[in-house]
Amino acid sequence: MKVCISCGMPMNSPEDFPLGDVSKDYCIHCARPDGSMQSFDEKLQGTTEFIIRTQGFDAKVARESARAMLSRQPAWKSVSQ
Repeated sequence: MKVCISCGMPMNSPEDFPLGDVSKDYCIHCARPDGSMQSFDEKLQGTTEFIIRTQGFDAKVARESARAMLSRQPAWKSVSQ
């Protein structure tokens, strides 16, 4: 089992990978439609929206939570935002 370097999601089956490509280190939720990995800004926006939708957080708090969560992932450790 692989774990997404961008969000930490476990990837157990080909459906979890962009375009079913199990050689990728990131999941389908962190990929653009062409299979390339989203940028930090794209992932931050999507994660913020997900937190607002699922947790009901205020936009500012959701963005801070998303930034904190993403900063712990291997793909974003060197991103200084």
